[in-house]
Amino acid sequence: MVCATGLLATAAIVVLGGLAKDVVLTVDGERRQLRSFAASVGELLADQDVTYGDGDLVRPAAREPLGDGVHVEVRHARPITLTVDGRTSQRLVTATTVRDALAELDLSALDGRLSARRYEPVPLSGMALTIYTRRTVQIIAGGTRREVTTTGRTVRQVLRRAGVDYEPGSLISPPLSAFPADGEVITVLPPRTLPVGTEVKALDWDALARCLSGGDPTAYNPSGPYYGLYQFSLPMWQLVGGTGMPHAWPPDEQTYRAQLLYQRISGAWESQWPSCGAHLFG
Repeated sequence: MVCATGLLATAAIVVLGGLAKDVVLTVDGERRQLRSFAASVGELLADQDVTYGDGDLVRPAAREPLGDGVHVEVRHARPITLTVDGRTSQRLVTATTVRDALAELDLSALDGRLSARRYEPVPLSGMALTIYTRRTVQIIAGGTRREVTTTGRTVRQVLRRAGVDYEPGSLISPPLSAFPADGEVITVLPPRTLPVGTEVKALDWDALARCLSGGDPTAYNPSGPYYGLYQFSLPMWQLVGGTGMPHAWPPDEQTYRAQLLYQRISGAWESQWPSCGAHLFG
C-alpha cells in the first residue's frame, strides 16, 4: 500500500514537472529566470504582479500561450517631451535608453546635438529630449559671404560660433533670437549712422539699378571695374562707408550706400551715373 502511494506521488510530481516551463521574463530591462505553470503570457504576468496597459509593450502578446523556453518582455511606456529644432511635441516610447528611443521615434538618422547622452536611461517618469540638427547656413558680414555648418539654436549663437563680430546698432536679419533653419541666409549690415532724406528715398532706385546692372546685385563690369546694382567703383563705395566688395552685399545695403552717395554729391547724379541717372526721376 505504501509503495503504491509513493508511486502515485512520484507520478504526480513527474506530471506536474512536465507541465512547468522554464521562461525568461524581462521587465523594463530587468531580467528574471522563472519556472511557471501559467498557460499564457498574461497568466505569467499576473502571477508575477506585472501590470501593463495601453501603450506598453508586451512581447509575445498577453493572449499567446506560454511555451517552454519563451522569453517574455514587458516595457512600460514613458512620456518624452521632444523638441526638434525648436518644435516641441509630446510622445510615448517604450525604449529604455535615449538611443533606442531615437530609433523608436525614427530619429536615429538625425545628425546634430542632443541634450542627453545616447546611452542615458529613459526613466519611467519620462524625460525632456532636445535635438538641434546639423544645418547649413550662409553668413553675409563684412562684405563677404560664407557657408557654415551649425547646430546653433539661435542666430546669435551661430554668429558667435562662427567668430562674427558686429557693432552695436548693426542690422541683423533674421533677428538674433530667431532659429536659423537649414539654408538660412544671415545678414549682418553695418550700423546706419547717417540718415537718408525722405526725398532721396522716394527716388526710383529700382529703375536706376535696372538701367545700370539689369537689377543684378552681383553684377561686375571689368572696365572700371564697377560692382553691384549701382556699379560702384571701390573708391566711391569706401567714400560712403562701404566695406568689402559692393556686390557681396544684399540689395538693401547697396541701395543705402547709393543713397548716401547721392546726398554726398548733392544730387549731381550726372557725375556718377551719366547714362542712367535720369531714371531716378521716372
